[in-house]
Order: sequence, then structure tokens, then C-alpha cells
Amino acid sequence: MSIITSRLAAAPISWGVCEVPGWGHQLDAGKVLSEMTALGISATEFGPAGFLPEQAAQRAEVLKQHHLQAIGGFFPVVLHDPSKNPFDAVAPELDAYEAAGASIMVLAAETGVAGYDQRHELDAEGWDLFGRNLDAVVKAAADKGIQAVVHPHVGTMIETTSDVDRVLNDTAANLCLDTGHLLIGGTDPAVLVRDYAARIGHTHLKDVRKAVALRVQAGDISYTDAVKAGMYVPLGQGDVGIAGIVRELLDAGYPGWFTMEQDTILETEPSDEGPVRDVRQSVAFLRQLDAEIGR
Repeated sequence: MSIITSRLAAAPISWGVCEVPGWGHQLDAGKVLSEMTALGISATEFGPAGFLPEQAAQRAEVLKQHHLQAIGGFFPVVLHDPSKNPFDAVAPELDAYEAAGASIMVLAAETGVAGYDQRHELDAEGWDLFGRNLDAVVKAAADKGIQAVVHPHVGTMIETTSDVDRVLNDTAANLCLDTGHLLIGGTDPAVLVRDYAARIGHTHLKDVRKAVALRVQAGDISYTDAVKAGMYVPLGQGDVGIAGIVRELLDAGYPGWFTMEQDTILETEPSDEGPVRDVRQSVAFLRQLDAEIGR
């Protein structure tokens, strides 16, 4: 019985493909998608703008050629700035999601500053606008059959436990449970699952070395340098407690996808297997967990 792996999705960030300028060497889509398929993965998130074709039909066709289902993906958008209308960016992307059959838009509350190495806070006026814009985006997505969820993420407007609490208390939005970014931001993802399972609309499974994550929390090291230092590891090899969290989600009746992510920075084109080696270990971990749960 494949409770987990039947809902398993990949993400291009595990191959070092990222929206941040200067993040590192960017592998081409053909290589990444072929390696996903070779691992037996049947679904993926879209990845950053430019990784797949912008035009919806072409985007869907590329994924179809690799026998991959589009589930949606990570979408940074500014929601707190009165000079920016988030629907200028969101509306065409929702159209593309609808055309590709994608069902999840993972909203990152973009700061307006490139990268994720700075910490930001919203004042009361900013929070009010953020909440109104967020609820409007969630409704617009729902009208197209798409669930928009908020992704707590280091270096965005939603990073800390207090930020997460305000989203839960002041908006109708559900969350993307990103086990790595939550831990780095100071939230225990296992506690969040126990307390707010009904508000979790999507899951990013990340495992991290807590000692490195604590250095990011303390400001001793930047997020980017922490990624370079190997903060993220294959699932089951870090300190997050992935197996317990997955079990808690399933026990709570979580119906959604499990997207594997291991944020990676490549300096150059790999001369060996490259990132797929670590992704293979994560897939093996989840298949073993599936076998244990199904016994």
C-alpha cells in the first residue's frame, strides 16, 4: 500500500533550480525532469519562472513529455505594499495553473528584496493590507478550483512563529507545512501539525541539521551560506523528525501532496551524479516509511 508515495511530488529546488538571482548553476529542465521520472516520481511542482515555458499549454506539454503531473508550485508575490497590485502577477499565473491542471499555489510573502538573507517585519498597516490581499488571492484561486496556501519561509514576510500565528488567527488562508523553513523560523512543525492539522493545505518535506538552523536563527550565518554549508539533508538524515510528522499528518486525515525538497546550491555543472543522489535517498526513505505504515 503506497499511502505516501502515491501522493509524492518532486521540486526543482532539490536540483538547485531557484528563483533567487545568483543562487548558483541552474540545471536545464530536460535533465531535471528526466531524473525525476527515472526515480519513479510522477508529479512535480513547476519551479521558478523561466524553468518551464511561461505559456500554459507549452508548460503542460513539457511535463506530459516526461510523464509528470503538474501539481502547482512555489509562487513569490508581494502582498503588503500599497504600490503593488498582487493580482497583476497572480491572475495570469492562476490562468496557467488552471490550464495545466495544477491544484496548489504555494504563496511566499515576498519582501521586495532579492534573496532570503534579510529578516523583515510588518507594521500594523502592512499586516492589515497583507491580510486583505491574502484573503482576496485565496478566494480568487478557489474560484478556479485552486487552493492558495501560505508558505512560511526564511527571509519573507512570514517567517517567525508570531508571523505564522497571525496568518492562522487573522486570515482564512491555509498553510504550506514546510518542515525545514518552519524549524529555521522557530516553529516546531510537529506541534503545528498537532494543533492546526485542519489548516495544512500542502506539505513540503525538508530535513535539516538543527545545529546549522540555530545559527541562522541567531544571525550567525546567512540563509544562503547555511544552504552551502549543508543545512539541508536527505529525508530522515536530519533533526526534523520527518517520519513522525508524516504519521501525524496521515492520522489527522491530511489529503494533500507530499513534496520532497532539499534546497541545494550548485557551483558548476555536476561532474558526477549530482543532486539526484540525495533525492534518491529521500525517495527510498519515504518508500520504507510507506512499507512500515502499510504493514
